[in-house]
Amino acid sequence: MQGNDNVHRIVDPTRPRCDTHEVLPTAQSATTEFLDAVLARDLPRACGLLHPGVDFRAMTPARIWEAGSPADVEGVLRAWFEHPERDVERVEPIEPQSPVEDTLHVGWRVHGQGTDGAFVYEQRAYVREDAGRIVWLRIMCSGPRPTAHT
Repeated sequence: MQGNDNVHRIVDPTRPRCDTHEVLPTAQSATTEFLDAVLARDLPRACGLLHPGVDFRAMTPARIWEAGSPADVEGVLRAWFEHPERDVERVEPIEPQSPVEDTLHVGWRVHGQGTDGAFVYEQRAYVREDAGRIVWLRIMCSGPRPTAHT
């Protein structure tokens, strides 16, 4: 990453596309604030917590998403939360899990209405922070599932 001498690139030449950033564990403040912003659907605030060179990847049932800037991540989140065929009614937190060393684990459930009726989907995020910013973010999505109640 440019502009931050405290972040060092780790690359495993034996594994294709295996590079990440070495980061030190920090307080969960950026992750907690990110989750709060996602729950409020305040995407500019959520993306304001991302490092300018954030390493973002996500998987939804139909697509793999990648982004390398907060603006690009905001575009991905908008595609999910402002889907033209789905009306998001509420977003609820999922109990955070214990960190895996420097990697935090949070999640949320999204409830809404779509063309086929009520739905719910769950997203789980793995997050690494450095100097109060999110530098690495992975999100996995269950995809919308029909439900009787929202």
